[in-house]
Amino acid sequence: MKLRLLTLLMLIPLTGMGQNRVQNYINQQMKSDSLLINAVVGILAVDPAGNEIASWNPDMPLLTASTMKTITTGLGYEVLGPDYRFSTRIAYDGKIEKGILHGNLYIVGGADPTLGSRDTIAEPIDTVFAVWAQAIKKAGIRRIEGRIVGDDRIYEEENIPSSWSYGNIGYDYGSGTSGLSFCENLTYFQIYAGAEVGDPAVITPLGPFSPYMTFINEVTTGPKGDGDGTEYYASSITPIGKFVGTYGIDAKPRTLVQSNKYGPATCASEFAAYLRERGVGCKGVGDIRSMRSEYAVPAQKDLVYIAETFSPELRRIVKVTNTISNNFFAETIFKMVGKTLIERKTGEECMEVSYGQAQRAIKEYLKERGVSTYGYTQEDGSGLSRQNYVSPRFFTNFYSMMKDSDNFKEYLSSFPGPGRPGTLQTVLRNADPDLKKTIYAKSGSLSSVRCYAGYVDSKRGLIRFAILVNNYDCPTSKVQPKIEGFLEELAKYGDKQ
Repeated sequence: MKLRLLTLLMLIPLTGMGQNRVQNYINQQMKSDSLLINAVVGILAVDPAGNEIASWNPDMPLLTASTMKTITTGLGYEVLGPDYRFSTRIAYDGKIEKGILHGNLYIVGGADPTLGSRDTIAEPIDTVFAVWAQAIKKAGIRRIEGRIVGDDRIYEEENIPSSWSYGNIGYDYGSGTSGLSFCENLTYFQIYAGAEVGDPAVITPLGPFSPYMTFINEVTTGPKGDGDGTEYYASSITPIGKFVGTYGIDAKPRTLVQSNKYGPATCASEFAAYLRERGVGCKGVGDIRSMRSEYAVPAQKDLVYIAETFSPELRRIVKVTNTISNNFFAETIFKMVGKTLIERKTGEECMEVSYGQAQRAIKEYLKERGVSTYGYTQEDGSGLSRQNYVSPRFFTNFYSMMKDSDNFKEYLSSFPGPGRPGTLQTVLRNADPDLKKTIYAKSGSLSSVRCYAGYVDSKRGLIRFAILVNNYDCPTSKVQPKIEGFLEELAKYGDKQ
C-alpha cells in the first residue's frame, strides 16, 4: 500500500513537468478567459525536431488574415526565386513610315507590381518612361496614328478575387492586381470641407486617374469634431466610384487613397501624356478589354518589341510585402507563382491566368513538395478573403519546408518582429529587447480575427508556430494582451521554468 502511494506521489510532479510554460499559459490563461471562451482559437508550436511544444485545435482550419502572406511569399521564393524580376515591354503593330506609326503602341505588362509605385523600392516612373520614350525614338517613331494600349493579357481580367467582400474593394488595401498595373492600382483624391455645415465637401482627383473613371461626390460638410466620416464604393464592372458620408468642417484637407480597377488604361494615359509633352502625339489611349469589343486584337507574339524594363528583385518586393503587409504585392506574387507553375508543367506559355488556375497549380506543387494540403484553402495571396481557411499545422508544415530551403535565410529576414519596423513594431512593447529579437512573425487582422505566425529563435532552437484567433465578440485590444502573452512565453521557451 505504501509502495503504491509513493509511486502515485512520484507521478504527480512528472505530470506537471510534462506541461511546459507555453502549454501551461494556454491552459491557465487562455482557455479560461471569458473573452476567448466563445471564440475559435487554433495554436500549434513545434520544435526543431517536430515535437509539439504547445497546441490548441492545431488541425482546425481558420481565417488567416495577413499571415497568409508568409505562405505566398515563401512560394514566391521557392518557385520564382529571390532574383526574379517582373518585366514590362513596349511593342507596336502596323508599320512605321516617315516617322509615323500606322498602328498601335502597346505597353505589354508582365505584372510588375512596382510600376509607378510610390514605394521607395520602385524606380521613379519618369525614369521608366524615359527608357520607353528613348526606344520609341530609336525605332523612328515621331507620331502614333493609332492608340497607346495597356496590354494586361498575362492575367485574367478579374482584377480581384471573387471572394473579397464588396466593402473592401474601393479602398487602398482592396486594390487588386492585373497583368499591367500602375501606381499599385491606386488613385488619389484631395478632400476638404465646404464653407458651412451641410455644404458639399470638395473632392478633387489627383494623378494618376483612369481616363475611364468618373466619381460621384455625395459627401457633405459635418459639424466640428466629425472628422473624416467618408466612405468610398467602387465596382469592378463599371468605371464609377462613389463617395458618401460627412467631413467635419474643422477637419484639415487630406489625401484619400482609393483603389483603381483600370490600371492598364491609367498606365497608357499617363505615358501618352508624357510623350505628348515631348512632341509625340497619338490618337488616344485604350486597353485590351475595350479594344476586344471593337475588333480582333493581335496576339502578343505577333507584336514588334522595342524595349523592356524590370522591377526590383523579388527579395526586395517580398521584404515590403511582409514588413508593411502590402496586399497588392502579395496578390501579384500569388498569380505569378501560379502562372510559372502551369508553364513548367505544360512547357508552354500560359496567358490570362486566373485565380482558380493559380490555386490549383499551387496546391499540386505543395503536394509534390511533400507538404500535406489537409487544412489548407488559399483563395488569394494577401489573406483579405474571408474564404481562406488554414490550420496551424499547415503553417508549421509549410515553415518546415521553408526551413530546409536554400532561400530560408532571406525568407526569414523578410518577417517583421516586435520593436522592429513593420506591423509588429508595437507588439510586446515592454518586453525584454533581447527576447523580442528572437521573434520573426507576420501579423494578420480582419474583423474579429487576430493572428500571428512565423518563427521563434529560442534557446532550444528554431520554433515554428501559428496562433489564429477567430470570431471573438469584443474589441481586438481586449484579446491582444493574451495573444502577446503567448508570444512572450513562446520566446522564453528553454528558460528555466
